[in-house]
Amino acid sequence: MKRDVYDIKGFSIVLNHVLHVSPVFRNDEEGVQFNIRMGQDVVLPMKYPDRAEAVLQRELLVKALRGEH
Repeated sequence: MKRDVYDIKGFSIVLNHVLHVSPVFRNDEEGVQFNIRMGQDVVLPMKYPDRAEAVLQRELLVKALRGEH
């Protein structure tokens, strides 16, 4: 079985284990973020200071998940 790995913000994520990627949303305390759900209890928050960077990083992750890299 092939295991594609994607690196983002210091995490190496095995793409086969990603269950859900949330939309980008404003976190009042820390800028904007999106979450990557890896399992029932494993959620990785990806926090960015500005919306443009968060949207770009989320789009790149989604493309990797679709196999468009």
